[in-house]
Amino acid sequence: MHFEYDETTKDYIARVEKFMAEAVYPAESVLEEQLAANPDRWSAAPVVAELRAEARSRDLWNMFLPASAGSSDGGAGLTNLQYAPICEILGRSPKLGPAATNCAAPDTGNMEILREFGTPEQKEQWLKPLLNAEIRSAFCMTEPDVASSDATNIATSIRREGDEYVINGLKWWSTGAMNPDAAIFIVMGKTDPEAERHRQQSMVLVPRDTPGVTIVRPLTYFGFDDRDHGGHAEVLFENVRVPVTNILKGEGEGFAIAQARLGPGRIHHCMRAIGLAERALDLARERANSRTAFHRTLAEQGVIREWMAEARIAIEANRLLVLKTAWLMDTVGNRAAHAEIQSIKVSVPRMLETIVDRTIQIFGAAGGSQDFPLAEMYATARALRIADGPDEVHLSALGKAELRRTH
Repeated sequence: MHFEYDETTKDYIARVEKFMAEAVYPAESVLEEQLAANPDRWSAAPVVAELRAEARSRDLWNMFLPASAGSSDGGAGLTNLQYAPICEILGRSPKLGPAATNCAAPDTGNMEILREFGTPEQKEQWLKPLLNAEIRSAFCMTEPDVASSDATNIATSIRREGDEYVINGLKWWSTGAMNPDAAIFIVMGKTDPEAERHRQQSMVLVPRDTPGVTIVRPLTYFGFDDRDHGGHAEVLFENVRVPVTNILKGEGEGFAIAQARLGPGRIHHCMRAIGLAERALDLARERANSRTAFHRTLAEQGVIREWMAEARIAIEANRLLVLKTAWLMDTVGNRAAHAEIQSIKVSVPRMLETIVDRTIQIFGAAGGSQDFPLAEMYATARALRIADGPDEVHLSALGKAELRRTH
């Protein structure tokens, strides 16, 4: 067993760290200034476009696309194992790192399923501009009226009429939909309510400007709007008509596509979360070493030292599990790595939540203020315990599999 990264990974790590230090971190304050001055919070900030141009000039673009993509469709051709430490570094600046390199959700997952399941015409029309960051996208799966942790509950109707599908339903937490550049929505609904439970659902491509598509409202989480991912929206589909050629893969394939999408999506979330945990720990370290209470620095308080030690142990342990999961996805496939994907989906957000919570405690009241990023970090950590399947769903499946083990 070897723990050293290969030469390609080392090269990318060095170049990504240099890009972050020279361009991304200094731009964080610029982004906040531009957002504060822009009445349309959802439109693209100029600094993002500048960083994207810089990232492309440094050949740091679409690094999330695995080796099977090759370079023909604009991917870097990295394996999951090679991308993991790179994604972690990008996650240290969640508002700019992923977006600057075209490695931001929900576009990454949408590009992956378009590449895997899209027709040549769909790829030309939607995948190509997404790979070039000419447009963005949204993913519309969750619904307010059903428990969407069970994807078979999805109730949005996709009914065929001649050469068209007619879509009716209400979605929410549709990631990316608030961004006006999100030109294409991937919508999951039921094409055959009478079919076998996992064959009732389908996914269709719905252009944003299709008549009947209404952005009802933005949704915030703990008061934060997640603008860097294009926000979350409630979206109403009323008699929306699209050609039958807009279906992905075929009728009844929606549930399988969702599972194919969520696997890589979950590990990307975990990779970025480890980077965010490192950023929180940096803030905790700086604060503990610079603040004095009761005639000693916070760093000299025993409880703070314990928290720092436990944080380091937790980060290292979770990083190793994420790397193992990435390696399994590369070597035996996503299905065989299912248990590990579920494990990191539960473990990493909990680790991040604990570290951010303790960092807020070290900062005192300031930790929850707008002067520091910790409150938003906490909201992110808490959201990850629900996004892409709540903890309880993954734990139930893991426990069931564990009880079936014979050795």
